[in-house]
Formats: sequence, structure tokens, C-alpha cells
Amino acid sequence: MDYLGHIFAMAGIYVILTMSLNLIVGYAGLPAIGHSAFFCVGAYASSLLALNAGISPWLGILGSATIAAAFGWVVSLSAARLAGDYLALATFGFAVVTHSVARNWIELTRGPMGLPRIPPFCLFGFRLDTAWLFLPLVVVVCLVTYLVSWRMVESPFGRVLQGIREDETVTASLGKNVSQYKRYVFVVAALFAGIAGALYAHYITYIDPSSFTPMESLAILLMVVFGGMGSLTGSMLGATILVFLPELLRFMGLPGAVAAPLRQMIYGALLVALMLVRPQGLLGKFKWR
Repeated sequence: MDYLGHIFAMAGIYVILTMSLNLIVGYAGLPAIGHSAFFCVGAYASSLLALNAGISPWLGILGSATIAAAFGWVVSLSAARLAGDYLALATFGFAVVTHSVARNWIELTRGPMGLPRIPPFCLFGFRLDTAWLFLPLVVVVCLVTYLVSWRMVESPFGRVLQGIREDETVTASLGKNVSQYKRYVFVVAALFAGIAGALYAHYITYIDPSSFTPMESLAILLMVVFGGMGSLTGSMLGATILVFLPELLRFMGLPGAVAAPLRQMIYGALLVALMLVRPQGLLGKFKWR
């Protein structure tokens, strides 16, 4: 039962990541491939605040969200000037740099040794240190992420984002500050990714750079595409399926050296099949361009 609870908790964390990335990729149509960087920043920021400054994880999660949002603002400056493949490469490069910093800044992050003994969340004196105790917190944050994201995409702000996706030039000709909207959506998405990182760190209670590789960004992007571009419900479905699916390999008795490459092969095969049969994803309304 603890194992099942753990999978649900991890699925919830990836739901937050997928919905936040969908704001950038699905609604604004910006090819960002570096979401793991904000996930990493949030995890390390909250962990270091707790371990080095003795700050409660509840305050740490706010700190990690703020720091990740600040990094999102920095990355958004390139988004305002780049487009297409150039933006994709720039955001992926940011993920590579973030991972390299986490791996090589030994004095701060302990590098490959990671950060152990990260304190879990506590509520009314109870430590949320098991999967089933932690799961309600993840569900609440998922709901908040969904409601905030839904309110954004259904508002005039969201309609401008969709206008940017369809035709940036026409949207700008209507008097909209396209660069500003791009910056705002990056900041919001980075903020929620930072929260997801903090949740992950205080749940697992140990982090190292291997959990935040640039390839993790591609996995999150696949969840967005699989569930559906421009669909928050699709993001929830895509993340849940692609978190649960690899776990089935554990019951096949395959060695780790085989299971890991097989997982990537399954991801790739699913993406190719989906692009051929339903390019807009399971519940999406728009095709990947």
C-alpha cells in the first residue's frame, strides 16, 4: 500500500509540473524544453533553506516558489527575443547549465553526494513522512495549480496567450505587449515548478543532481504532448499515465540495466504512435508545431 501511495504522490508532483509547462507550450505556443531547471531550483532552494537556515518547509516552499519565479523571469528575457528552435535550444541549455551547477558547486549543493536528511512537512505536530500522509498535501497543491491555471487560461490574459500561439504578429498588431505576456507566463509556470520541486525534496528527504537531468525536461514535455496541448485535464491524464506506466516494468522482473532503456523506448514509441494517430494528444485541441 505504501508503494501505491508513493506512485500517486509522484504522479501528483508531475501533474503540477505538466500543467505549469502546458501554460507555456500548450497555451502560449512557446517551445520551452527546460522545465526541469525550475524543478531543480525549487528543490534545492527549499532544501538549503531548511538545512542551512533552519527555515520551516512551509516557508521554504514559498521561498522556493519565489526563487524559481525569479529564474523564470530571467529565462523569459530570452523568450521575448527568441522564437522556434532557437528558444527551444536556449531553454534546454538553461536546463543543462542548472544541472551542471547542481553537480559541480560542491560547497553549496554537495554535488553528486546530494543533500540528505531534508526535513519533511509537519502539520499540527504530525510529520508528513509517509506516502499516504503526504498525498493529501500534493492533492491540494494540484487543485490550486489547476484552479489558478484554469482561471488564467479562461481570462483575457489566457486569450492573449492563445493569440500569441496562433499568430504573434497579429496579436501584437492589436496593441498587446507580446513580450510582457511571454514573461508573465514563464514566471507563473516557473513558480509552480519550483513548488513541485520543494514538494519533491521534502517528500523524498534526499535530492541529488541525477533527479534533475535535462532529459527530465523531455519527459515532462512528453507528458504535455501525450495528454494534450492546451488542455489542463489532458496534462493531468498524461502525467498520471506516464508515471504509472513505467512502474509496470517492475513487475516483469527485468534488470535495471534493461528496464531503464526500455522505459525510454516505450516513451518514444508512444510519442511516435500518438503523432501518427492523434497529433493533438489524448484530450488536446491543438497540434504540436
